[in-house]
Amino acid sequence: MAIDLRSDTVTRPTAAMREAIAAAPVGDDQFGEDPSVNLLQERVAALLGKEAGLFVPTGHMANQLALLRFTRPGDEVVVGRETHAVWHEIGAGAANAGVQFREVGTDGTFTAEELVAAIKPRGHLIFPPTTLVEVEDTHNRAGGIVWERASLEAVGETARTHDLASYLDGARLLNAAVARGEDPAALAAPFDLVTIALSPFDLVTIALSKGLGGPAGSVLAGRRDDVTALVRERRRLGGAMRQSGILAAAGLHALEHHVARLAEDHANARLIGERLGASGRVAIDLARLETNIVVFHLPAGGPDAAEVVRRAGEHDVLVLAFGPRTVRAVTHLDVNAAACAEAAEVLAAAVAPQ
Repeated sequence: MAIDLRSDTVTRPTAAMREAIAAAPVGDDQFGEDPSVNLLQERVAALLGKEAGLFVPTGHMANQLALLRFTRPGDEVVVGRETHAVWHEIGAGAANAGVQFREVGTDGTFTAEELVAAIKPRGHLIFPPTTLVEVEDTHNRAGGIVWERASLEAVGETARTHDLASYLDGARLLNAAVARGEDPAALAAPFDLVTIALSPFDLVTIALSKGLGGPAGSVLAGRRDDVTALVRERRRLGGAMRQSGILAAAGLHALEHHVARLAEDHANARLIGERLGASGRVAIDLARLETNIVVFHLPAGGPDAAEVVRRAGEHDVLVLAFGPRTVRAVTHLDVNAAACAEAAEVLAAAVAPQ
């Protein structure tokens, strides 16, 4: 069987999760009558210290909902370099919300001072107004790096001072919390809206389908008025679901059983990163490898990313080319330490000049 490190979205529900799905009480979520969805939304809101939550099919939709809530067409949104909303959502921010993005910082993170320097005033004759700041924690393309809590708080406070809405794309926020031993609610506190992916600012999202191992879904959390307004926007984007408690039950199971074990994924990623670093054939920042994403760069004179992916695939190790000379590997609950040790050896051989 292949060792699939392309993403933590490739996980399959465990036997226990399948049992939870089969036993889930359900109802029509469009009428607010699905008890499993309602419970999941309540638990995520409590986990993140927010008033209310909203279950959505994907993290991509969650990010679009934040834009639709806090911006108008023609507005500008400040984000970190190579953020998911800019690089991995096929131009949806422009197509759906009509916004443009301003990338700041150098490594996916940025300072309050860099945010202030990027803000364009409302009502200016020429400039697009800055109305929203978006943070991604952990940051995917930067190798799963974790924002410092003090930096999150500084960015959130600066947003409030300058009358900007704030959104935390926390698809892998629980990875950040586990890596640093932080309370997720403390990380979410500075923001208006937050998302976690089954993935703290005004609105926060977590994803359920990434490190937590659920088959689908993300949850937005924020102020009750914002979440209520987003129910309509969710429907407009095609996110109206019916007996979606079968998915919510998987998310509830993941929150109960798969959060603490994220530390295992982090250790396995570290194992792969250290083996690649020891090879002397890649550039990798081990000091910032804290979570489950391993991004490494291939120097000139050796194979490029496509060739490394091909070589690894010949030995049943699946990774992604993240650029012409950049490769990403992501650990998750479907790959144990032995599999990751084997994959590390395959990758170390694959990056060697031939």
